[in-house]
Amino acid sequence: MKKLKIILVFITLVVMASCSDDFVDVESNNENSEDYFNSEEDYQQALIAAYDLLQSTYLNVMLGEIASDNTLAGGENANDVPGIQQIDDMTHTETNAQLQNIWQWMYAGINRANYIMEFQNKTDFVGKENVLAQTRFLRAYYYFELVKWFGDVPFAVDQRIQFGDQFSIGRTPKAEIYAQMEEDLIYAADNLPYVQSQTGRVTKGAAQALLGKVYLYQDKFSLSANVLEDLIDNGPYDLLLDYSTMFENDNENNIESVFEVQYTDEEGAGFECLQCSEGNVAVGFNGIRNYSGPLFESGFSFNVPTQEVVDEFEDDDMRLETAILDIEAWAAQTGATYGTGNEHTGYFNRKYISRQGDANTGDANLTNPNNYRAIRFADVLLMAAEALNRGGISDDRAQMYLNRVRARAFGDSNHNVSASGAALTTAIYHERRVELVGEGHHFFDLVRTGRAATEIEGFQAGKHELFPIPLIEIQLAGNQWEQNPGY
Repeated sequence: MKKLKIILVFITLVVMASCSDDFVDVESNNENSEDYFNSEEDYQQALIAAYDLLQSTYLNVMLGEIASDNTLAGGENANDVPGIQQIDDMTHTETNAQLQNIWQWMYAGINRANYIMEFQNKTDFVGKENVLAQTRFLRAYYYFELVKWFGDVPFAVDQRIQFGDQFSIGRTPKAEIYAQMEEDLIYAADNLPYVQSQTGRVTKGAAQALLGKVYLYQDKFSLSANVLEDLIDNGPYDLLLDYSTMFENDNENNIESVFEVQYTDEEGAGFECLQCSEGNVAVGFNGIRNYSGPLFESGFSFNVPTQEVVDEFEDDDMRLETAILDIEAWAAQTGATYGTGNEHTGYFNRKYISRQGDANTGDANLTNPNNYRAIRFADVLLMAAEALNRGGISDDRAQMYLNRVRARAFGDSNHNVSASGAALTTAIYHERRVELVGEGHHFFDLVRTGRAATEIEGFQAGKHELFPIPLIEIQLAGNQWEQNPGY
């Protein structure tokens, strides 16, 4: 199947956001936009543009690790990208540039999805339900990111947020936004196939998995378990037999992939507009500084794993070498040389560092084509295990799903977990950390389960569960939006 290439294809439409756009100016110039959506092609092109902002979530992923106790900011020195350093140190403020980027880019994605939904009834064609289902998944995905980061946020459905609307659209309670996510994802799951004709498009399985995750984040354990177990039993997914190949560029969209953010090396970008890149920018940020040697490319040494997370792996866990590169051991083995940057730990996020030959055009650090495995089947199994256990539904089934993941990690059943109750909960939390390290989930796992204050240095309970609304957005809304507590 042809891989979906998320490249902005209808540049003649001025509804698209630039890197400098703010929340209230994402799509303010929409001259002649009502003359669009006269054919299936128009809807498909608009849908591809809605997919496009997924590529900017490289920042969400990277900062989701750095904010946790899995990794440190790194970089060249303590002043390299100050916003990243601040998030690592839990000293971020409402003027943090990276948080403003997340806010702007997620709203750009929402506006592109809402643009389609605003005109959903204009033209009929065969397969329109599939297009709308993909659109509603994307809207839910972007809103989920915003709620994770900022809590209650301005909310619009089936209409674009345009200049001036900021004065009438307030911050909406996240429970109401979650309800819309659920509605969107149920519709998507009901109207999408498990396999699309084009690889990379949203599927029924992706919608079910994200719906299960949305339920889990609200502690709706029975609902989460129901949808995730249906996916496990009836979906086409399974654990990849060889974990060591999971994150290689030539093994994208494999049997374990429930949803991937698609990247290409076809277009480059400069550092003045990282969102414009079609490549996975985080791969370059994560890379080994001043590297010379086999297999890997040089990078900027951000997002460096801590000794603590390395020690979290049990003896004989085969995932460790795939997840984390011990650069000293690698250099001793291969003769490679490298430089050390800020907060050098000796470790790198091996899942997402650049390999030689991956990028054929442009800057290898800005046009890396390696996809982000946004939802893996292993994640689905562990979410189902957590829902079953924490919901008091079935520890036996929770053990079964947990041990499927562990059996692959150790190559046997000798490491199976037989605990129940709170001990099983702890085992599931441990497994999520080591299975998903480097993939951007850990900070939010700690927050949603109430463990962040005891695990993350500098984390202040009652404040750091959320990040601050960017100050410029509050000012542009006439200072009517209340800032998150503590900022």
